Amino acid sequence: MKQSWDGPLNKLDDYRWEIPKNYLSGMRVPGLIYASSKLLEQIREDQAPEQVANVAFLPGIVGHSLAMPDIHWGYGFAIGGVAATNLNNGVISPGGVGFDINCGVRLMRTNLTYKEVKSKIEFLVNELFRTIPSGVGSKGRIRISYNEMRKVLKEGSKWAIENGYGWEEDSLFTEEEGCMKEADPVLVSDHALERGKPQLGTLGSGNHFLEIQVVDEIYDKEVARKLGLEKDQITVMIHSGSRGLGHQVCSDYLVTMQKAVNKYGIHLPDRQLACAPIDSPEGKNYYAAMCCAANYAWANRQCIMHWTREVLARVFQSTPEQLGLKLIYDVAHNIAKIEEFNQEGRKVKLCVHRKGATRAFPPFHPDIPVDYQEIGQPVLIPGDMGRFSYCLVGTELAIKETFGSTCHGAGRIKSRTSAKKVVGGRDIQKELRDKGIIVKAESRGTLAEEMSEAYKDVSEVVEVMHQSGISKKVVRMRPLGVIKG
Repeated sequence: MKQSWDGPLNKLDDYRWEIPKNYLSGMRVPGLIYASSKLLEQIREDQAPEQVANVAFLPGIVGHSLAMPDIHWGYGFAIGGVAATNLNNGVISPGGVGFDINCGVRLMRTNLTYKEVKSKIEFLVNELFRTIPSGVGSKGRIRISYNEMRKVLKEGSKWAIENGYGWEEDSLFTEEEGCMKEADPVLVSDHALERGKPQLGTLGSGNHFLEIQVVDEIYDKEVARKLGLEKDQITVMIHSGSRGLGHQVCSDYLVTMQKAVNKYGIHLPDRQLACAPIDSPEGKNYYAAMCCAANYAWANRQCIMHWTREVLARVFQSTPEQLGLKLIYDVAHNIAKIEEFNQEGRKVKLCVHRKGATRAFPPFHPDIPVDYQEIGQPVLIPGDMGRFSYCLVGTELAIKETFGSTCHGAGRIKSRTSAKKVVGGRDIQKELRDKGIIVKAESRGTLAEEMSEAYKDVSEVVEVMHQSGISKKVVRMRPLGVIKG
């Protein structure tokens, strides 16, 4: 049974709550949770705040151990956790990235309007479901050798585009341009390669989805215009990650990290926080392998988007170009990145762990596309299949407070098991259809696990980030059709 957390939280303002550094002996920095009073009640229902305090024990951690409003219990780090560590005396922890390395979201716009698409939604969903492999252990349409697989791990989106799965400009609108250069496929195990090779170009299961949406609310007309978004426009959102390959990379290196903890005399309150100094052989090897899994995930989403373009072109008897099927952006939300920040008046490089958290860089940041320099980096926040998703932009305050990070989604409040128990004999597919949302999934079990009641309300989560100034709302999208694994 879930145990609620009754530790100390000091209210800093309506959206910031601090776990004092003296809460646990050994905390190197305070914890900081972003939440409204209402969300805080849900956050206290499990031990995620304790995980925020535990992360504060990591050697080399700077600032705060951070948690976004979608925070919930995870492996080592809470999902929704952010931590930055120094490169010279800090550590890197697989628990701060997660098992699904570079699980992330991409958003594509279209020239289509709701009126044009409304009557074809069911047909479109069926065609997408038929074309894009999904579900547990699903195998993709791409057949490649192990040598070619290593190229995927090294090149990411570039591999997919060069092999005909997309347009050259797509990589420009992908975080890291879809490739982390430090990737070294030699450091990925044969077992991870075996798991990932047949799954390239697959959606996966659980909370992964492909969603046809309509823009139904605009909060900032000027920024929306620069993103090419307007009311009643159709968009497509893809949420997927590195599949079995990423999971295996994490599993492999957790074994290495458990040994490293003893080797380097690191003292931790939770063995799931297993880590190694960033500049150690173990730390460098994990980072290079993690980059491989991140590149695989970008290639994966790129292939899925390519087939989505083909399906839309077929259904609307046009071409992807004529339909204006342009990528707005692709963001990762399970990743560790080496990034530069101002700390006490000087520039320093930090290792930023974002686990269930999205990068949110401000206008004129050198790491965001030229097209978005004036508005800031697009931030993509999916909801559950029955509620809204959002596009926001990053802010300068995020750089100062959260190492350029914001929330990543709604955040679970019910485990998959308890969600299934609650559903009982309900027909979730019919309930969603009655709300005007066509959903196609591999199993009824998936729909039960992913029902709206299993999640916080994403609108409340996003509002916290907006009101706290960490990221700024631009548009809201409503789901029309969803495919799930």
